[in-house]
Amino acid sequence: IYERQSIAARRKTMTDEATIMGKLECLKEIRARTVQMEKLKSRLRSEIEATESEERCLQEYRHEMELLLQEKMAHVEELRQIHADINVMETVIKQSEEDRNKHLDGAKQMHHEYKPLKDLVDKLRLEIGLSKLPELHEEDQTFKPE
Repeated sequence: IYERQSIAARRKTMTDEATIMGKLECLKEIRARTVQMEKLKSRLRSEIEATESEERCLQEYRHEMELLLQEKMAHVEELRQIHADINVMETVIKQSEEDRNKHLDGAKQMHHEYKPLKDLVDKLRLEIGLSKLPELHEEDQTFKPE
């Protein structure tokens, strides 16, 4: 009887040891998986922080891009104004050249009318013993012989 009890006790002890060993193996597996999980959680946290950091950088970059685009548009508008001013100046120069040419043509026409009239007056003056009138360019430097 004592032997039976002893065998039964040994079996129970072996069963208890197997159960304990199983639990220890399970704890070892839990520990390994927990360490793995913590490492993964740490890497995940790092990735999330990096993502948030890059998002902040992206916001800064987009803001800077917006400022650059605004500056570009200001320069484009400035160039447009310069081109408009150039066009206005070209029109003013063209009109001024036309006005100058018109006045020059008028002066030439008047000179053509003046010359025969002066010749006639000089001839009549000579007939009565008076001297000729001075030439235009002799009277006024504004009148050039050209």
